[in-house]
Parts: sequence; structure tokens; C-alpha cells
Amino acid sequence: MSNSTNELTSRRAFLSGAAMAAVGSVAAIACNSNKHPFTPEDESVVPSGEKVKLLSVNGDVIEVDKAFLKPVPDMPPISNDEARVGIAGKKFVMVIDLSRCKNLKKCQSACNHMHHIQDGQNWIKVYAMGEEAEHTAPYWQPTTCMHCDVPPCVKVCPVDATFKRQDGVVLIDSDRCIGCRFCMAACPYSTRVFNWSEPVLTEDVASTHYNCETSVPQKKGTVGKCDFCADMTRKGELPHCVSACPNGVFFFGDINEDSVSNGAETFRFSELIRDKAGYRLLEDLGTHPNVYYLPPVNRNFPFEVGKENDKG
Repeated sequence: MSNSTNELTSRRAFLSGAAMAAVGSVAAIACNSNKHPFTPEDESVVPSGEKVKLLSVNGDVIEVDKAFLKPVPDMPPISNDEARVGIAGKKFVMVIDLSRCKNLKKCQSACNHMHHIQDGQNWIKVYAMGEEAEHTAPYWQPTTCMHCDVPPCVKVCPVDATFKRQDGVVLIDSDRCIGCRFCMAACPYSTRVFNWSEPVLTEDVASTHYNCETSVPQKKGTVGKCDFCADMTRKGELPHCVSACPNGVFFFGDINEDSVSNGAETFRFSELIRDKAGYRLLEDLGTHPNVYYLPPVNRNFPFEVGKENDKG
């Protein structure tokens, strides 16, 4: 593994769109002002001394003081029709390093918080894996929707409520879901949950216009599951489970760019899978999942240290 692909990176480094957006905001300052191109409009802003490397619109690497950058504004809301298409040119993938998992469930709690999911409806489950035989070595396995290239859930949905996008993400449109649960029966990974009761939501969340990229708000009588935080990837940010894990268990990125990141480390996806013997669950079913696992060898933590957090 080369040092260049292993160096520390920001959580946005794995997608070039965010960097280009930041450059765009800097360029706008330069075009609309007679000041130095990297002088903030608010003259009270004091340079931080911390330099940020960006790629200019001309393809040059430039250094800009962090204080001079404007934050990238939130993306405007998109329609469900746009959300069903996905992001052109992207093919998202997740890698889960089982050697790093301590069963802290920070991934689970972050996912639940951001999607307003109640306990017992977890979209991320952490299973204790291994045989009870004396000479086996148990380990913890976080499990999410696999976002399969050949998703059986999509094939059986009678109303096109669950669908696969061009960027590889499989989502559910709760506005179409009729609660038949055919998709749950078809999923070989058992990663979908059914909303049997009315979700407990604050008034502002309950009144939010539903969007299948955010999966918020969930609705009674519909199916929910991991959505790869499609709204975050559209902004060039990592899914909540990735950024919440203190041990760097989850890596997320783009197969087309051959890059995955956990926010602190970035690797070439192909090299990581090849060098660490990556694999996918239930390969023989022909679902072609987009979630890969690295085997639990040279583990960071003994299995026993995670038992106190094993509460479902």
C-alpha cells in the first residue's frame, strides 16, 4: 500500500464534488471583488494560519487559508423523482473491517438518531458471530442493507416502492409502500424492518416533507432500512455510521474512483479488498452486494470486551 493512498484525509476527500464546490465559492469571491482573491468579505475575519489544499477550476493545486473559505451551502431539496435516479457517474460501496469492531454500537445509535428510528427498529445490527466450540474465535459483525446489484427485494415489490438507483444505492419510497412485506421475505440478509406502530417523532420532524433520500419521516405500515445516507453522499459527506464509529470500522466510497475512506484513512478500494482478503456475504446467491467485509484477523479488541454492549 503506497503512502499516498494511506495518508490522512478529511471526510470529504473521497468525493471530489465537495472540494470543487468549495473552490467554486472561493472563485466567486475572486470574481466579485476587487480585493485579494482569498480575502474574506468580512474584514474582521482573522486568518487562522491553517492551510487547506484545493483543486482549482484550472486543475492546479492551491493553498487557501481555512478562514477565507465560505462554507458550502446546503443542497436544495430534490424531488422523489430525482432521488430515484441517483448521482451520475458514482457507484457507492462500503467496506466493514471486522478486526476493528468492539460492538460499541455507535454506528447504530448515530443511524437511529439521524433517521429518527426507535430502539428495536435498528437498521444496523451488530451480531455476535462464531461457533460455541472450544477452539473457535467469536467476533462482532455489523450488518446493514447490502445494496445489491441484483436486489431480490426490488424484483418482488408490486408497486415499485423499493428501487435501485444508477449509483448502486437501493432505497424505499414510503409514499408508494403498501406494507405487503414481500421485500422483507425476499431479502436474504434480513436487514429490513417493518413499522408496526406510529413512529415517535417531534412535531417538526413529523411535519417534514418526506424524501426517500433521507428516509424521514418514517410512516406506520411501511418498511424501512439502511439507505447509505443518500442525502449525505449527495453533499459529498460520509454516512453517519462511518463518521460516528471511533474505531474506523466502516469505509465508504466510490468504486468508479477506486477509493474508500473512514474519515481518517483513505485506501484504494481494489487494493484494500485484494490485500486484506475482502469478501461479501452469501456470494452464491448471485445478489452481488456492495458491502464488503475484511476478515477479523489481528483483531484490535478481544471479543469479550464488547459483551457489555450486546443489547440488541
